[in-house]
Amino acid sequence: MTEFAPLDDAGAIKADPFRVGQRYTIKDPLGKTIEIPEAAVDDFDYFDAAEEEGLRSYYEREGYVVVRGLIDPDECDRAHAIFEREVKPSDSFIYRQATANPERNVYTRYGFVLNSILNVQSLDPRRFPDFRKTGADLITSNRVQATLRALFGEPGKLVQSMYFEGNPATWAHQDTYYLDSEHIGAMTAAWFAVEDIKPGGGRFYIYPRSHLYDVAKNSGVYDIAFNHARYKDLVKRAIEDQGFECRAPALSKGDVLFFNAKTIHGSLESPDPQYSRRSFTAHYIPDSHRFLQHQSTIKPLKLKSINGMNVNHPKDLTYFSNRVILAVETTFPKSFQLAKRLVTKAATSLSLG
Repeated sequence: MTEFAPLDDAGAIKADPFRVGQRYTIKDPLGKTIEIPEAAVDDFDYFDAAEEEGLRSYYEREGYVVVRGLIDPDECDRAHAIFEREVKPSDSFIYRQATANPERNVYTRYGFVLNSILNVQSLDPRRFPDFRKTGADLITSNRVQATLRALFGEPGKLVQSMYFEGNPATWAHQDTYYLDSEHIGAMTAAWFAVEDIKPGGGRFYIYPRSHLYDVAKNSGVYDIAFNHARYKDLVKRAIEDQGFECRAPALSKGDVLFFNAKTIHGSLESPDPQYSRRSFTAHYIPDSHRFLQHQSTIKPLKLKSINGMNVNHPKDLTYFSNRVILAVETTFPKSFQLAKRLVTKAATSLSLG
């Protein structure tokens, strides 16, 4: 474990990963029993935003880095309160992260919204004006932009976002299979803890140094359109074969975990489902790069500036035309979803020109 310890700018280990503290026993994605830290005081110190050289070096070596206290906890509380007021009681169709389809809220038995939101910045401003603005402001803040400049060496732009409350227990995967920069592996994602994330509430996990390994291209027998399950199984085999070690950092409210597009990650199961895992996820690419989808298609971005950052607004429900498409999707869901799969299959069957 000590090989994954954060180093300071002088190259010394910043923290002992097994210093005195509470550990929590849980199953990893392969069903193996692991121990994870109960809280941030039981985990690595990691970095604060001012340690740009150290956090960049650690990110490049390990494929992820935690920046402590990057977001003001008051901003996290505000986002949560607005979600509770605007989004949680809503009966409206909202595009969802796991399926990319419009769905109504699905709740856990403890009342948490289980189907996470896709692209907060594109939510219907007539129904969710404050959550749309507050969420977009949080993931494009000046401190976030400064960290992205440290990682990229240039400004970043936002290509996709999500919001989680309940835990859908995300499978182990590399983001690059779904989306990336045109320069494979240049995208970074950020996982924003909007509350103190309990170890049994769906902790985010990563496999350090897995960004150095290529799993499979999104095409042929591993394409997303008709062979997604086969890809998921392949990732599990890669973890086993390569001996990657699962880590689930303890994140406190306002902490942000940045990870590479090729780093294998996901969310653990929830042995304690009475806890939520309120969090934003955002995906960024260098501002000078084009956006690649499904490792096959250069996709034009619909950019607007938020806090001085270029932000993609796919299916922005500000516009009547996109609301018409949403209506069609919800009226003829099976036909629309099959059409999307066929288009995706065609795209991933072609070589990238």
